[in-house]
Amino acid sequence: MAPPNESKATSMVAATPAPKLAAAAAATAKGRPASSSSSSAPCLFSLQDGELTVGGGNKQAALLTGVPGNVTLTPFAEAFDPAASDAPRALAERAAANARRGAFLGFTLPPPAASRAPCRVGRLAGPRRFLSVFRFKTWWSTAWAGARGRDLQMETQWVLLEVPELAGAGAGYVLVLPLVQGSFRSAIFPGDDDGVVICAESGSEAVAGSDFRRIAYVHAGDDPYKLMQEAYLAARVHLGTFRLIEEKALPAMADRFGWCTWDAFYLTVDPAGVWQGVSEFADAGLPPRFLIIDDGWQSVNREGDPPHEDAPGLVLGGDQMTARLYRFDEGARFRGYREGALIRCPPELFYDKTMPKAVVRKAVEIEHTGKARKKAAQGGATDLPGFDARIAQLRRELDQLLVQRDAVLANLSDDGGAGAGEVGLKAFLKDMRRRFPGLDDVYVWQALCGGWGGVRPGATPLDARVVPARPSPGLAGTMDDLAVDRLIEGGIGLVRPDQAGDLYESMHSYLAGAGVTGVKVDVVHTLEYVCEEHGGSVELAKAYYDGLSKSVAKNFAGTGIIASMQQCNDFFFLGTRQVAMGRAGDDFWFEDPNGDPMGVYWLQGAHMVNCAYNSLWMGQFIRPDWDMFQSDHACAAFHAASRAICGGPVYVSDSLGGHDFELLRRLVFPDGTVPRCLHYALPTRDCLFTNPLFDQQTVLKIWNLNKFGGVIGAFNCQGAGWDPAERRVRGYSHCYKPVSGEVRPADVDWSQREETAAMANAASYAVYRCQTKELLLMTPHSEPIQFTLQPSSFELFTFAPVTTFGGAAKVRFAPIGLVNLLNCGGAIPDVEYGGGGEVRMKVKGAGRLLVYSDVKPRRSLVDGCEAGFEWGNGGNLMVDVTWKPEKDGVSHVVFCY
Repeated sequence: MAPPNESKATSMVAATPAPKLAAAAAATAKGRPASSSSSSAPCLFSLQDGELTVGGGNKQAALLTGVPGNVTLTPFAEAFDPAASDAPRALAERAAANARRGAFLGFTLPPPAASRAPCRVGRLAGPRRFLSVFRFKTWWSTAWAGARGRDLQMETQWVLLEVPELAGAGAGYVLVLPLVQGSFRSAIFPGDDDGVVICAESGSEAVAGSDFRRIAYVHAGDDPYKLMQEAYLAARVHLGTFRLIEEKALPAMADRFGWCTWDAFYLTVDPAGVWQGVSEFADAGLPPRFLIIDDGWQSVNREGDPPHEDAPGLVLGGDQMTARLYRFDEGARFRGYREGALIRCPPELFYDKTMPKAVVRKAVEIEHTGKARKKAAQGGATDLPGFDARIAQLRRELDQLLVQRDAVLANLSDDGGAGAGEVGLKAFLKDMRRRFPGLDDVYVWQALCGGWGGVRPGATPLDARVVPARPSPGLAGTMDDLAVDRLIEGGIGLVRPDQAGDLYESMHSYLAGAGVTGVKVDVVHTLEYVCEEHGGSVELAKAYYDGLSKSVAKNFAGTGIIASMQQCNDFFFLGTRQVAMGRAGDDFWFEDPNGDPMGVYWLQGAHMVNCAYNSLWMGQFIRPDWDMFQSDHACAAFHAASRAICGGPVYVSDSLGGHDFELLRRLVFPDGTVPRCLHYALPTRDCLFTNPLFDQQTVLKIWNLNKFGGVIGAFNCQGAGWDPAERRVRGYSHCYKPVSGEVRPADVDWSQREETAAMANAASYAVYRCQTKELLLMTPHSEPIQFTLQPSSFELFTFAPVTTFGGAAKVRFAPIGLVNLLNCGGAIPDVEYGGGGEVRMKVKGAGRLLVYSDVKPRRSLVDGCEAGFEWGNGGNLMVDVTWKPEKDGVSHVVFCY
């Protein structure tokens, strides 16, 4: 539902407020508490005498002091009309039921209207602990904790305030949420003297406004997780521009194992290499069920390249960032493929799988030499010709390698004398599915604007024009970024907004016809740089996101999309009507691109923290995707443990021949499915206002739920993080050391799903420690389990409520799961307690089933056959199960007492 007081997208014209909201603004301006005309209970928020407070009756807490007179507060109940919302009735009713917990926080401006309007909304009364998420790059967000206004960072997407004085009174936490209003997006910035600034901006000087009374939203509650759900539900029914995750189906790939080609090839991906990679997993008994052909498959070229040929020599990420699409189908390496080529002659007969790494190493050597030259030039060195000669020689060597590769790939254009059949990507994917019948999904990479540099003007039927890239002032404090530098260098070949739908239809209809089932859409916030002449960033984004949503619905079953480089609030508010999966963290980096040798370790913790805390808000819109990793990386097990319980897809970007199959077997079933948790992983409550990256004391703990238990992942991520002074993520070597923590059953937030809520009331829990292989028994009142983690290490704790059953002889029983899996509890789809003194379980997978039983069973059966078991050591009961392909891997296990 569009707000009636939205700022109009017309030149220098301010909107006229709706009478109802004008009355509310007048009331708050005169110092009267805001009240609700449509709810019997008063709003929990009040703006009076320059102070924003939360609470009820005599129990209130000050959130902001020194609030200027132009700042307004409008109760949600007064502004929201459920009948006018496009949301499903059940959602609108839920939002209305919690209306007293929320209000719109905004402001008005005196003339003249402005296209960028920063407004100080008060001083953060402190110290008051807060958790926030801010954009450290155009594309990526990370968590930041503090206690005063001065601790805020630029481009903050939301702030969660801790209000302990009102804990239990319905307002123990308060969320401050910048919104989209009309043609304006917003974010929070730090102000002088601990000030809090809300900045509304359109992105175009031609689009100005003065009435921003619904530019932000505040919401209070005692449960931080439900608070987030309720606040984003209020935003959903208010804006009507997106759908919540509960309204959308997840793509099938969420429950399957996959492989992404990026780290194996970078921009040199080719059909034989992809075939070789998939076959390596399949031959090891770990068949990928989805494949992502990442950047490098498209038809792109740069200014100065022949207009109808692929750009030559593209290898590393960065080389392609000024290249544009010149046609909508696959590039030459895939375009020349003839049906049956790899069926007749598979890669193992001719393909040198060391070639991709050799090409990449040579390109890296060129890049490093170029950086060394630049550094020498900055230092006043005179021997630059030596660097130039070295670079020229390396380029010749790289060109020779690429010529060798292309000569090999030329064989794939041979039709074997058949003279018929498909060609190109369609032929390749047809053959792939013949050879790998379990390959359900194939996604391909694309940039939101087509290629990194958009679409080449004049090369396609669409009207594209190169638009210079201009960064928003709000991004001035973000981290230096090669992608941004290249965008500013080359501009974007922007297809006219009214043809955005045609752009996606042209690309996606072709891809769907070739057998592609989805797209990974990257570089999403490019539009922010080229919106000046198109009504600003919100209006331009609406046109593109609408076209994208319609195309995905038509061509990819409505779910075939992963969003990436999208971590800004306006994408989520405007672009997630169809998107159900998106990246929760920045890219997986196997080493520090800036050369810190310890980055191979500390970057992994930073990635994990980004994913965990971003899931708090992104999980309201999408199922968070924690990104790929490499199974042979130094921190592979660290990553694998987080992916096992993240609740999202599990996929790797292994190089050819670079796999740890034993580790992957702890993540993946033999049929290529994964034991996915029910929920998405979130930080535990005791981690919400701490710094698990460089406070030298906090262990990152994340919780998730399985059907018959919960899981806590504990990770030592200390050693890196954001440096506000240097404006970059860097290592904090003095923090890279062991840290200690503790866990208890209450760390699992059982109530977040209806089917697990009753587990919170268990009298006792069996707890299994993945790394130490210990089985413990706890009650809700037990002392917590203490542990110490080395740097870049982890522990997983599986909690299973103990059930007492049986007749005169009571048995206490708790199902743990397959202990050879990292998410062992995810292997149990069903447990039944029989009246005859038996427990019947369904177990998916192969390996050792562990349960807690305080009584030794008389016998055990596996699929109706007597099976030996081990019992002892404080209730450890173990039995072996095997994979049953004819039963989708499920064994039926019975313990008889």
